[in-house]
Amino acid sequence: MSALDPRIARLGSSLAVEYDKRLMVLSGRANPALAGRIAEKLGVTLGGVTLRTFSNGEVYCRFEESIRGADVFIVQPTCGNPETGVTANDALMELLLMVDAAVGASAHRVIAVTPWYGYSRQDKKSMGREPISARLIAHMLETAGADRVLTMDLHAGQIQGFFSKPVDHMTAMFMLTQYFRDMQLDDLVVVSPDAGRVKLAKKFAEKVGAELAILNKERPAQQVAEIAYVIGDVKGKTAVILDDIIDTAGTLRAAAETVKAEGARC
Repeated sequence: MSALDPRIARLGSSLAVEYDKRLMVLSGRANPALAGRIAEKLGVTLGGVTLRTFSNGEVYCRFEESIRGADVFIVQPTCGNPETGVTANDALMELLLMVDAAVGASAHRVIAVTPWYGYSRQDKKSMGREPISARLIAHMLETAGADRVLTMDLHAGQIQGFFSKPVDHMTAMFMLTQYFRDMQLDDLVVVSPDAGRVKLAKKFAEKVGAELAILNKERPAQQVAEIAYVIGDVKGKTAVILDDIIDTAGTLRAAAETVKAEGARC
């Protein structure tokens, strides 16, 4: 029995090292630079993970070290990244696979950190026979095994209600408003590109001490924006156009052209 004692001691020591882990930060390929900066701020080393896309388009992942007993934060906004060659759908699938792998590797808790929550614009049915895609993504993350989700500036705050697990909904509002306060611009007006952004734009305008203007926008087709007129005074003022999703930038371009035509200084 005594001959086995050293081996038992070594085993106990190695298990103690594994269970001593409390926090680990790992990154997918959507934004590894962001994950690296988060890990640096926390004073931890970014965890190693092997990620690649097979020739048939399937995504593969494997953690390079033990994550047993750790609180695992997986940083993966569900957006594309041309530098790493992943699309928005690749990023989503990669996040789901990393969550599943972490659960299977006996992580204590798995937190999906997805600053950009993909498919968030489809949070309701605008027409019949459409999916509610934001709800589907929530169900997928929970099914994969995420214990918690951390996201930022959701297209609609009500998306949190699609989850039965805790959601930390962060906002960049304070940093953005501080930026414009520091610029000390004269005659500032905050412009909402459509009625759906009025609440956000009003809050922004209050924080920077600016007036509010609203654009009357119509969408004759998906990803096509037409703006008819401006509600509010923008003439001779510096216009800050506030929106939460930029895809083709058609809305922002149309908004800028409209406020310029109405006499905005810049």
